[in-house]
Amino acid sequence: MKQIKLPNLSQWKRIFKILHKKEKIAFLTFLVLALGSLIFLLTSLYLDHTKIAPAFGGSFSEGVVGQPRFLNPIYGETNDVDRDLIELIFSGLMSYDNTGQIVKDMASDYKISEDGRVYEFTLKDNIFWHDGKPFTSEDIIFTIKTIQNSDYKSPLRANWLEVETEMISEKSFRLKLKSPYNSFLENCTLKIIPKHIWESILPESFALSFYNLQPIGSGPYKFKELRQADTGFIKSITLKSNQNYYQKKPFISEISFKFFEKKEDLIKAAAKKEIDSFSSAYLNGQTSLPKNFSFYSFATPRYFSIFFNITKSDIFADKKIRWALNYAINKQEIIDGINSPLLKEYNAEVFRIVESPILPDFFGYQDPSEIYGFNIEEAKELLDEAGFKENDEGKREKSIIKNPAFQFKINLATGSQGKDVEELQKCLAKDPDIYQGEITGYFGKATKEAVTKFQEKYSINITNFGSVGKTTRAKLNELCTPPPQTTLPLQFTLTTVNQPLLVRVADILKSQLEKIGAMVEIKALDIQDLKPIIKERNYDALLYGEALGMLFDPYPFWHSAQIIDPGLNLSGYENKNADKLLKEGRETLDEDIKKEKYEEFQEILIADAPAVFLYNSSYFYFIDNKIKGIETKKIIDPARRFSNIEDWYLKTRRAWK
Repeated sequence: MKQIKLPNLSQWKRIFKILHKKEKIAFLTFLVLALGSLIFLLTSLYLDHTKIAPAFGGSFSEGVVGQPRFLNPIYGETNDVDRDLIELIFSGLMSYDNTGQIVKDMASDYKISEDGRVYEFTLKDNIFWHDGKPFTSEDIIFTIKTIQNSDYKSPLRANWLEVETEMISEKSFRLKLKSPYNSFLENCTLKIIPKHIWESILPESFALSFYNLQPIGSGPYKFKELRQADTGFIKSITLKSNQNYYQKKPFISEISFKFFEKKEDLIKAAAKKEIDSFSSAYLNGQTSLPKNFSFYSFATPRYFSIFFNITKSDIFADKKIRWALNYAINKQEIIDGINSPLLKEYNAEVFRIVESPILPDFFGYQDPSEIYGFNIEEAKELLDEAGFKENDEGKREKSIIKNPAFQFKINLATGSQGKDVEELQKCLAKDPDIYQGEITGYFGKATKEAVTKFQEKYSINITNFGSVGKTTRAKLNELCTPPPQTTLPLQFTLTTVNQPLLVRVADILKSQLEKIGAMVEIKALDIQDLKPIIKERNYDALLYGEALGMLFDPYPFWHSAQIIDPGLNLSGYENKNADKLLKEGRETLDEDIKKEKYEEFQEILIADAPAVFLYNSSYFYFIDNKIKGIETKKIIDPARRFSNIEDWYLKTRRAWK
């Protein structure tokens, strides 16, 4: 067989001298096609065997209206701006995954005793504070004891009052409860503060500390920079990724929070692409945004209601009135009236009608067996039954007959004396033809003669003239001490937060209730002014939202032990059967029993109607579409949108499959 011999290098160099023009073109064409095919083949193989993956780097800016005050978990729960930053800077024993489930964070393991009263935690290895100091059980115990100490005035104190702490080692500790509480793991999402930073700071100086705005935490991001205007207004806070984070390292290198005084300023910044993300709560009638923004919806366990102050209002003490107001409210009209034009463009279901405070759709419970549908005629009938009739102006009022201050109740005759005789003489003296004597309080001859004249004038059929017996008393009471009559208007003040959305809801409610003859005055207050009013329960009715946990526990909101602050029973609702079910529901470790108890409680509560449950709202978030990896579906509050921040990314790379 003849061996094939390939050209050597020098021969290849002379090939273009040998070939004719057409041969050269054909050869080059073949060469280009061959190389192209090879490149295409290699590229296809590369793409088939690799995938787009997140890469480290990049930054984005979040727009927020307001100012940070306490980047400190002890205090920061009352301010949305603080909560956002705390979520990124600090860590807890437990946290939420992107479906809202509670999962281990700093805890590597935990055990719950059979009676549900003792929780034993073990910490993960290699957890460090942002300043490099190691994280230990002492930090957790210090945080809890600080919250429990009333000198620090933490708004979280009520959550930890009956919890005992016991340190086992630097990596393990116990938390002991007075009573079983099946939602306690949610308490353990509490963000922890460093003992070595805060232990030397006195309670009176805690809120004034430098560390409240330049914090040391243990979370995925650490404080980098704060920028202030000459006026003192904080313009921005920048965070950088924590390269010593004990969990997965964040992909995004920096996050800046830019602060605005007004919603309008924030929206202008978004239009100019000066910020990359913001909440839909800042929308104010906008109908468009730059096309670079993506839209995310997060379900939340929160509902808004009118809470009737049953204990302090004569009107709302009557269950029929509460039923009537439930029937009189058109919830769909409210939702249609408050939906943002821009969110409608996104076909976003922002608000959903709520019929129960246990949010069956969110927590997987059964819907209530009966609800109050919109029914004006039913509302009017109930008001009629409750005695509230329409007057000539179409307003509802109730005639009330009160007990008189005094009534004749004993027999009186010559020789009697005291207050009853004095009142008798006053009554007789109203007719000068009967008695013109003095008011002495003594039943003498003149009084006897006056009584006789009274009996004769009114033809009182008795035999013993001149003395006061049962028949004469009845006539005296009829003429001189008739029960006073007054009218009670169907009128109350609806108190709420001075926010555009809630004020709009209040206006719609006022309009709807006027159609059944109710008179409603709206009092909209800034949240700081509203807090003491809620604390003292100093309102007729309150339009307000209640945020539940991911582990459902209605006890703080509806048990009678929670009527007084810091409890959250805003209606002053009290029902022994409901109390029993609430206690049993929170103490059982059996999920099926818990579900059964709360569904039974739901039926009792709705029948008692201490509130009108209006709507639930999702949290909506706009973010530049260059930012990927946002997979969260359910959040307990807006700050938890950052619960999977480690997975967010801007930059990408190819990675082998």
